[in-house]
Amino acid sequence: MLPADPKTMALRHLFLLQERAKLLAPSLRANCATWRLSHSLRDQTQSSSAPARDHPIYTEEHFALRDSLRKIIDKEINPFVDKWEEEGQFPAHQVFKSLGKAGFLGVNKPTEYGGLGLDYSYCIAVAEELGNIRCGGVPMAIGVQADMATPALARFGSDELKREFLAPTIAGDVVACLGVSEPGAGSDVASIKTKAVRKGDDYNINGGKMWITNGCQADWMCLLANTSDGPPHKNKSLLCLPMKTSGVHIAKKIDKMGMRSSDTAQIFFEDVRVPSKYLIGEEGMGFIYQMLQFQEERMWGVANVLVPLENIIQETINYTRQRKIFNQPIIQKQIVHFRLAELATEVELLRSLLYRAVALYIHGNDVTKFASMAKLKAGYLAREVPDSCLQFWGGMGFTNEVLVSRLYRDLRLLSIGAGADEVMLSIICKHMDILPKQQQA
Repeated sequence: MLPADPKTMALRHLFLLQERAKLLAPSLRANCATWRLSHSLRDQTQSSSAPARDHPIYTEEHFALRDSLRKIIDKEINPFVDKWEEEGQFPAHQVFKSLGKAGFLGVNKPTEYGGLGLDYSYCIAVAEELGNIRCGGVPMAIGVQADMATPALARFGSDELKREFLAPTIAGDVVACLGVSEPGAGSDVASIKTKAVRKGDDYNINGGKMWITNGCQADWMCLLANTSDGPPHKNKSLLCLPMKTSGVHIAKKIDKMGMRSSDTAQIFFEDVRVPSKYLIGEEGMGFIYQMLQFQEERMWGVANVLVPLENIIQETINYTRQRKIFNQPIIQKQIVHFRLAELATEVELLRSLLYRAVALYIHGNDVTKFASMAKLKAGYLAREVPDSCLQFWGGMGFTNEVLVSRLYRDLRLLSIGAGADEVMLSIICKHMDILPKQQQA
């Protein structure tokens, strides 16, 4: 949703943050005062100089948003991450309520449902800042709540549906999950088997979903299911499914190699009945709606990995300055400092591609090609950076005591989730018109 007047929307955003985040009110007022003062002085002097924090797509309002979020991360999330990792789950209702009060779960959602009504670049700014959480699981769960389970509902859902599901999700009163993947249909969304058959005023749902983030704690699911026997790209619909509905069975919490603090569920549906009014948009348009959601999900995932990659590199720099081998700091070895420079360069190139895609997207352009390229490169770097840096930590890197080993496990998911690398390559080839015709079909 694009604001008609970016400056007015930014001021409204800062005001809403002040009202919602009572805990952070003093710092937010300082941010607002600083922003207004800087712009007032600039207007008085008629200066054409760039803002203090010059940026390709972010303004001072984006940085104010990030500064406010960082305070919540430092106070309410990072001190507890190690505990949540050990327990295998974080308290989603508690964390989401805190973020909802501060306005971070509906940054680009309509104001009439509790959102801030800002453009998608603000979601990207939030995704970047969430990368300062010292694990991958909690940011991923927040991303599902704010930017993966709700875009189709916000765009195409009825007013009644938005008030029942979207508004409390934005407020952090409920936990949402996205039900797309199945054991035989991960990246191949068209192959899902779950069915929702219309019977009178209800849909009767049977099937199952796999790898569902927030699934064990969720109050409702944005469910993709087959609602007819037509062509696979035209027979699917999205439904809002309350998780306490009779016939919804959480089979197990999946034990994962990484993303330990994020609960991931396998879920079965046995004659689950939901009202037909819980249909999002039009019947048969679910595949299209989900593909639109995927574009934002992929850009969000790229933004979210930038800061962790930078943090891994910086912590490795700090460590290799201290760690010695043969009486010499490791960082003085050319193979080490050259490699760290190379990795930092790759991360900056990825950031530039993401910002280009976001800049085009918020102006209404199709960014499928660039979003897929960025997602592909992010997946590569999510493997390459932790692996290279972990090597320089030696035996310490093979322990659970350092961030690099945790992110070595957590970030591996990026090459799989939201479309595997191979799917991204196929999409890019299609846009380059080099994909074999039989595969395009």
